[in-house]
Amino acid sequence: MFVGAIFFPLLGATISGLFGRWLGDRLAQWASVLCMVLAAVCGVLAFGQVALGGHPVVQPIWTWMDVGGLEVSWALRYDTLSVVMVAMVTFISTLIHLYSVGYMSHDATPARFFAYLSLFTFMMLMLVTADNLAQLFFGWEGVGLASYLLIGYWYDRESANRAAMKAFIVNRVGDVFFMLGLALTYYVFGSIEFATIFPAVEAHTNDLFLGVNAVELIAVLLFLGACGKSAQLGLHTWLPDAMEGPTPVSALIHAATMVTAGVFLVCRMSPVFEYAPTAKMIVTVVGASTAFFAATIGCVQNDIKRVIAYSTCSQLGYMFFAAGVGAYQVAMFHLFTHAFFKALLFLSAGSVIHAMSDEQDMRRMGGIWTKIPVTYAVMWIGNLALAGIPFFAGYYSKDAILEAAYASHGGAGLYAFVMGMIAAFLTAFYSWRLLIMTFHGAPRADHHTMEHVHESPLVMLVPLLLLAVGAVLTGYIFAPLFVGEHAHDFWHGAIFNGADNHVLHAMHEVPEWVPLAPTVMGVAGIALAYLMYMVAPGLPVRLAQMFSARPQLVRALPLIPAEGAEQRTEPDPGGLYGFLLKKWYFDELYDAIFVQPARRLADIFWKTGDARIIDGMPNGAADLAVQVSRGAVRIQTGRVANYAFAMIIGLVVFISLFLIGR
Repeated sequence: MFVGAIFFPLLGATISGLFGRWLGDRLAQWASVLCMVLAAVCGVLAFGQVALGGHPVVQPIWTWMDVGGLEVSWALRYDTLSVVMVAMVTFISTLIHLYSVGYMSHDATPARFFAYLSLFTFMMLMLVTADNLAQLFFGWEGVGLASYLLIGYWYDRESANRAAMKAFIVNRVGDVFFMLGLALTYYVFGSIEFATIFPAVEAHTNDLFLGVNAVELIAVLLFLGACGKSAQLGLHTWLPDAMEGPTPVSALIHAATMVTAGVFLVCRMSPVFEYAPTAKMIVTVVGASTAFFAATIGCVQNDIKRVIAYSTCSQLGYMFFAAGVGAYQVAMFHLFTHAFFKALLFLSAGSVIHAMSDEQDMRRMGGIWTKIPVTYAVMWIGNLALAGIPFFAGYYSKDAILEAAYASHGGAGLYAFVMGMIAAFLTAFYSWRLLIMTFHGAPRADHHTMEHVHESPLVMLVPLLLLAVGAVLTGYIFAPLFVGEHAHDFWHGAIFNGADNHVLHAMHEVPEWVPLAPTVMGVAGIALAYLMYMVAPGLPVRLAQMFSARPQLVRALPLIPAEGAEQRTEPDPGGLYGFLLKKWYFDELYDAIFVQPARRLADIFWKTGDARIIDGMPNGAADLAVQVSRGAVRIQTGRVANYAFAMIIGLVVFISLFLIGR
């Protein structure tokens, strides 16, 4: 059971990847789906035995490394924290696999896609069941590799190739900090095994490394590594571009795998973070800032998938600041519920794109809710959960986060509470902006597209309906277990709270207005979106022009791309609207600071170092040999008189030198 939950996806990847050509695309797809179903069954059984039954297990496999004093075992760590992730990842991934059978039915190489998808799932499962930092890092890098393959799956598109490279490179920045944290952990504790590190943290709280508290430094380095995977402010730029991959990839990356890895890492390392108050404050501030930052951008994006992508970035910020104030259990609760409604939103967006003949711009949609009623209904459910409306899943977990932030009574916690409240308002606003622009109003697509709008096939609708059930019920069902009064009995020590950490108790004693405030903000955001996009649909354009430096560039429709162009480019209208539309200019800033200088340096190395010096020396020697040979060829005329004359001249020179020498 424990081994099967992890290795069934690897079996599915092997079947699709190595034998898909002989089995045929259809059989390879369903083999991957069957393996994922078996993995999900094993994951649910493991959840029942470990989390509900209270029987954590460490399943050894073999010794991985034994070098000098470093011995690293390969084992599967099944505690409550692990089985929550295993059950969620396998279940969500199974539904995404099933959905992909319909979504990728017209693709040229579906077996390759399913191999990548199953490999991605396997790597994430290896990450969450790791028993040491080295094994966790293996899964960490494996998820990065699989994401590169999936984002760039349509490799004939330049935009997909660029997005894949961007995700790979930005994640490597975070991975450098992870590796430094791993190395420092071994230096301080003499081990990278969790069973050795966690009990010893308190004894090392006063250790210094280069004059800095070693435990604090380890926590900060690991968090910076988590920022790369979980797209926190500064290392977030890869996440929206990841939308270049097929929609099931977006759902898997943003809901169940990869981006949640950073949150899991912080919660797994809670025994370290509990003795690193400065690191926890940094986590809180960065997470809160990310929640606000991403929500502001989501309000003006027009690509349906990018709006949902920025909502993921924002919700990850919530999870991080929950962990930063010490409410790791609450962070995991939101991670769990978020997986269901975010996968639902992405797959619903995929259903819309499927119906609209691959159109993703919401300004070219509208008036389709009667044509795809099932997709419309489940999109409503996903948005209600995302906005935190009672009594959907997001209501329980998001409210718990804000209550924990308020109850932490620190400056960083108060900042997180305020940013979280503003983000809650903006989240509800852009969720209903997406819903109204996509489904309501007059049709804005061309006549040919509207004629072909149709509901998705059953193989795509069944996963949507199951995820919709999860988006409704998971908050209500699991709230008592994850964050209730007896939550410590559920977690069985898998998450550590220090002696001074009483946030789980304090969050249940906040003033009455605190639990009500997020709902009020959510309803207000929905009302504003309804006013702007249903009652007065011309108001958004007028406001955008009002807050633009160049209002003439603000248009109701996007620029029409040239024939064969892969991306629609928006003009920069400047002002506040341009600032948000251009995503706070992070891409432009990084391009100016890192990309362009790197290109110029590469040009110098290429044109001067490589072409002129490295290639110039052998090429110059070759040219010299050619010139000498050409000179020698001119001497060889084939005329005997010339040769006799040359011999006489040579003889005269020789005799002259001989006589002079005497």
